[in-house]
Amino acid sequence: MPRPEHQAPPEIFYNEDEAAKYTSNTRITAIQAEMSMRAVELLNLPEGETAYLLDLGCGSGLSGEILDEDGHIWVGLDISPSMLDIAVQKDVEGDLFLQDIGDGLGFRPGTFDGAISISVLQWLCNADKSCHDPWARLQRFFTTLFMCLRNGARAVFQFYPENDSQIERIMAAAMKCGFTGGLVVDYPNSQSARKYYLCLFAGQDSSGKKQALPKALGEEEGDAGVNGVAYERSRQVPAF
Repeated sequence: MPRPEHQAPPEIFYNEDEAAKYTSNTRITAIQAEMSMRAVELLNLPEGETAYLLDLGCGSGLSGEILDEDGHIWVGLDISPSMLDIAVQKDVEGDLFLQDIGDGLGFRPGTFDGAISISVLQWLCNADKSCHDPWARLQRFFTTLFMCLRNGARAVFQFYPENDSQIERIMAAAMKCGFTGGLVVDYPNSQSARKYYLCLFAGQDSSGKKQALPKALGEEEGDAGVNGVAYERSRQVPAF
C-alpha cells in the first residue's frame, strides 16, 4: 500500500471515517502506546516529577493517555479536526490546539520540559500546497520548537523515514536550528520491530555536560555503529 503521506494531506487523509478507524483499531492503539512509552523513556525526565510536555501531532489523544498515566501535564497539537474531535469526545486531559506544525509554534520561550511526536515527522517532508517548501517548513518548525523548550530539554520523534536521504534532510534542519542529538534505531535487524526515534537535545543538561545519545533496544554488543545508534551529529552541518 502507498504510504499515507503520499495519498493526501494529513488534514484530508485523517477525515472523520479514517480518524475513527485509526482510534478504534486495537492493533494500532497498542503500537501507539508502545511507541509513546518508549518516547517518554527517551526523554529521560526526572523520576517522580511532573513535567509539562508538548505532544506534536497528538491525534485523538492515544499518546496523551500515556503521558496522563505517567502523571505529566501536556499540550497537544494536530492538523486534523476529525482527530481532535475524537480527543474532545474522549475528554482527554491535555489542552488541544488545531495547528499545522510546519507553520511554526507560537509558545513562549522555555515553556516546555520536553516534547514527543509519534508517526508525524515524515509528513513535513511533503509539499501538499503550492506554497509549501518542505525545507523551509522543517526549519521553521525546529526553530520555534527549540525556542519553546527549556534549556536541556529533549524532543523525541518516532517517525517512519522513507529513505536515508529523508533522515539526513530532517536531521540537517534540526541541527541548523540549534539542536544536537541523533537517531536511535530500536531492533534494527527486525523488519517488524524496527523503530526510528530522532532524539534531539535543546542545550546541555542541568550539570552543564553534553548529553549522550540513549542506547538503542536490541543493539548487539560491540556493533552500535550498525545496529543501534546512527547519524549522530553536532550543529555543524551543511545547509541543503
